[in-house]
Amino acid sequence: MGEYVDIAGLKTWYDTAGEGDPLVLLHGGLCTNETWGAQMPVFAESFRVLAPERRAHGHTPDVEGPLNYRDMAADTIGFLETVVKEPAHVVGWSDGGIIGLMVAAQRPDLVRKLVAIGAIATHEADVPGADGFLELEPDDASLAMFRGLYAAHSPDGPDHFAVVFAKFAEMARTQPDITDEELARITAPTLVLASDDDLMLLEHTVYIYRAIPTSELAIIPGTSHALVMEKPDLVNRVVLDFLRNDPVATMMPFRRAPA
Repeated sequence: MGEYVDIAGLKTWYDTAGEGDPLVLLHGGLCTNETWGAQMPVFAESFRVLAPERRAHGHTPDVEGPLNYRDMAADTIGFLETVVKEPAHVVGWSDGGIIGLMVAAQRPDLVRKLVAIGAIATHEADVPGADGFLELEPDDASLAMFRGLYAAHSPDGPDHFAVVFAKFAEMARTQPDITDEELARITAPTLVLASDDDLMLLEHTVYIYRAIPTSELAIIPGTSHALVMEKPDLVNRVVLDFLRNDPVATMMPFRRAPA
């Protein structure tokens, strides 16, 4: 069930399902919350799931000026304060994972547990050649899925996709810019999750894991950046195990060993 809410002047669309502790799903760049189709009904069996769509994505209109991850993190903080009204679990994929990291660093009081899937802390983390995506023309055949999602829901009309894609590409060339200090400020228990053939270097995923003191790490084998759609059952089991349970007492800890 979807509806609009005003977040500091931004007409923001979100869908909800289930009951229980709040869990906020943050979708990827150029996508809509439809891409959580394999997660939302499963997570809703245990949680009250809320899936907002960010500015210039899905049902939420574009705004004047460039896109910026920091602005979208501020929108998400506003959503947590205005709609959720209590600390929530936050699960973000791709751009949603980036925003989840920013929110958890800025407002630890709003995030109970964080799952960052396929996230990066810097725009220089991609595997060689991955940034060629940003040089495509908006009508390129490889962007058909993104154009279709946009055309189906955007109040700005399908032709506005070219504008949004240009804004997205410009943002992604220089952002995100999450610092070591910001990652170290994340106090929420955090699961850093990625595929074994992701857009970012595996070394960068490990870097994020090591930079967050309260983090755990999981790599989903045989998947790409679209792991939430490629192996949803495995992704869902890993995420739900993390969200539902306290950490086990390990027998031979080094990173987590008491000082």
